[in-house]
Order: sequence, then C-alpha cells, then structure tokens
Amino acid sequence: MFDAIFYRLLQLVGNAEIEESPVFFPSHPVEEKESEEVKLIDLDLSETEQVQEAVSCLPAWSEREVNSLNPSFHRWTIMDYSRAYHSKKTTPLTVAERFIAAVSESSKPPFNMSFFINYDVEDIMKQAAESTKRYELGKPLSVLDGVPIAVKDEIDCLPYPTTGGTSWLHKLRPCTGDASCVKYLRLSGALIVGKTNMHELGIGTSGINPHHGTTRNPYNSSRICGGSSSGSAAVVAAGLCPAALGVDGGGSVRIPASLCGVVGLKPTFGRVPHSGVLPLNWTVGMVGILAGTIEDAFIVYAAISSKLPSHQNTALPKLCFPVLNSSRPISSVTLAKYSEWFNDCSDDIRVCCSNAMDKLQKHNGWKSVEVTIPEIEVMRLAHYSTIASECSTSLSSYLEKLDSSQLGWDARVALAVYGSFSSKEYIKAQKIRSWIYLRTIFFIWWLVLLWR
Repeated sequence: MFDAIFYRLLQLVGNAEIEESPVFFPSHPVEEKESEEVKLIDLDLSETEQVQEAVSCLPAWSEREVNSLNPSFHRWTIMDYSRAYHSKKTTPLTVAERFIAAVSESSKPPFNMSFFINYDVEDIMKQAAESTKRYELGKPLSVLDGVPIAVKDEIDCLPYPTTGGTSWLHKLRPCTGDASCVKYLRLSGALIVGKTNMHELGIGTSGINPHHGTTRNPYNSSRICGGSSSGSAAVVAAGLCPAALGVDGGGSVRIPASLCGVVGLKPTFGRVPHSGVLPLNWTVGMVGILAGTIEDAFIVYAAISSKLPSHQNTALPKLCFPVLNSSRPISSVTLAKYSEWFNDCSDDIRVCCSNAMDKLQKHNGWKSVEVTIPEIEVMRLAHYSTIASECSTSLSSYLEKLDSSQLGWDARVALAVYGSFSSKEYIKAQKIRSWIYLRTIFFIWWLVLLWR
C-alpha cells in the first residue's frame, strides 16, 4: 500500500512542471475592512483586553438553572465558570478538587480513559488557590481566570516534560519554559490542568498510543477519539474542561473534534505564536483549539492570538473578531459544497451533514454554491509530501540516537515512508502550494468583482 502511495506521489508531485517559485511559509491577502459584522482589534491591547473584546462580541448570556434532581449531562462553558466564581456559587479551588477526583477516577478500571499523559495535583491546587484569592479580592484577570484548560503534550508547559506522546523525546529535548500560547493563557488567569494524551509524535489520526494508553471516546469507551490531539478532544467532550489546546498540521485538531462532537479550530497560519511547540511540521502545523462551544473556542482564540506574525516572512491581516451580539444574523456567508468529496462517506454521516447545512442556511439566511476543486488530489498529495518531509527532517537528529524499538509500530512505518521523500519532491510540493495560492487569490478577487 505504501509503495503505491509513494509511486503516486512521485507521479503527481515529483514530475510536475510548475513555473511559480516555491512558497515555504504561507502568506495571506491583507484585507482590513471593518463592517457591522466584524470588529478590528487594536494592536496595543493586552491578552486580557483581547479576551474582554471577544466577550463583548458575544450574545447576552441567559441564566441557566441546574436542577439537582436531573442527572443529565451538562457541559459547562467558560462564561458559566466565570459567573459561578463571581457569584460565589463555587470557587476555583472547589473546581480543581473535583477535577482531580474525576481525572483520577477516569484513569482507573473499569474506565481507563487515558485522558492525560501528565497532571500535577500540587501545581493545579496552587494555581486554583491563587485564582480563588483573586476572586476574593474582586480582581480576576479575565473571564478565563480559574477556568480549567488542558494542553496537548506537544506544547511546552511547566512543570511538565514534553513527551510528544513518546517514551523518550523529553529526555533528549528538555522543557525549559512555557510555550507562548500557554504563557498568554496564564496571563489571562487560566487554570492549566495538565498535558493531554496524543498519537505518538502526532503522526497518526487514531489516537492509539502504545506508551501512554489509548484515549477512549467519552461517548463510547470502546471507540477511538481520533488524532493526533486525542486527549484534548476527549477532556472537552467529557466535560472536564471547557477548552483545550491541540496542534494541527493535517487535521490533528479537526479530526478528533469531529469524532468527539466538539468544536475544533485551526487558526490562520502565523496567528498563534508557535514558539515552545515541537517543530514537527513548521510550515503547516498550528496551535489549535478544542472547545465545547464556538463561543469558548472564540474566547481562547482571543487569549492566545498574536497581533504580530509568528514568522517574520508571514504577513497577517489585522486581528478581527466576529460581532455575534447583533440582533441581525450574520447573513453575508456563502457555503461552498464540493459534492464529490462531501458525499464520500457513509449514508448516516452524509445525511447528518446535509441536515446541518440546511439548518444553517434556513436559520441564518446563508447561501450555498456547488463548486469543483480539480486540483484537490494534487493538493492533498503535495501536503502529504510537505508534512512528511518536515516531520522526518525535524526528528532526524533524535532518531539517529534512538533504538527503533522505542517507537510504536505505526510510528516506525510512517517515519520510514516520511524519510523516503527527496528534496526534489519537497520543492515541487512548495511550488504547487505557490500555484494554488496564486489561483486562490485570483479566484477571490474575481468573486469580489462579481458580487459588486
């Protein structure tokens, strides 16, 4: 099977004749157009001020009373936590104690959920005590203060080692400080509750991990969560955290989000600082967000977004937030549907997704158009070549010192394939990226002129 894939890549990517120069870092058309539906964010705002701006864009919150006699599952949001703390219905300390008890129980038989690779009770309680004190003084840092947030074990976060889902990487690459995204969450007061499980080295989509156990799906513990950000999706789906951080190079946030029924967001390349993240695929990988609701994903996005690009060669549009508190729905949205790919799934999934599209259109007045993407297979294979080459290169110095028996079987197979790509295939893949980018820009401007 892998021989066939490799031969296909050589045919479609390696032998392609493309005139455009290669693009090694994605760039984006800069369009700073404010409207009633979008709010441009000032460059001089702090992380907590950005969070407040995001909250101001949200619809008014309606009080939800919980009936203690009703045992049905309820997933608490960031705003639920914030208001409960402000009203003194509970405290971050109480939440931390219950969180620790729940994680401990979930890690034992008969559950064996394997949500976390690492969590530190003493550190969690210390953060919770500090947050509780801030609320007692009436000085919480933001709505994220005291809210439990988990971090994928591909992102540096003290006091934990960064294993990347392996049994060895943290010994060769010590964690010396927080990644920028974690630092921003701490500045907003978030309660960082530990490092979540993941597919080994992020190079698989099942979440099955031979070293730290396979994260089980909270909806059905006999099912997988998807990967590679399996633990982050699972803790959100289980209601242990309203949000968690993941990393996404080729679906590693979006796939587990789909399988666990939560929101998965891969931000624009360069928008979230990448320092302190394992550099497994540096031109396609991005810190992403898994959350129980779109609102929670939005709030965390506001906290970790940078107004300056994380790569010096990347031009970013100005940070902007959708205005969701208007009485008018956001109507200027057109959904593009490529039926050949949309329908390439089992009937129950196709019907569910079709119903979701219909509801979005009817409720918001959105339109949908049928599109074709003739280059999508070439794009997919070029992406595979890119992510494989970058992962193989980034790990090469570590793998030279490693006994292959320390790797799981699927990681060994994947890395063997990844290492087969040549510099020629990689450069051709970046030329395809440039070609697609230029065509996309042309298409966007054509649509703008057409709609005028």
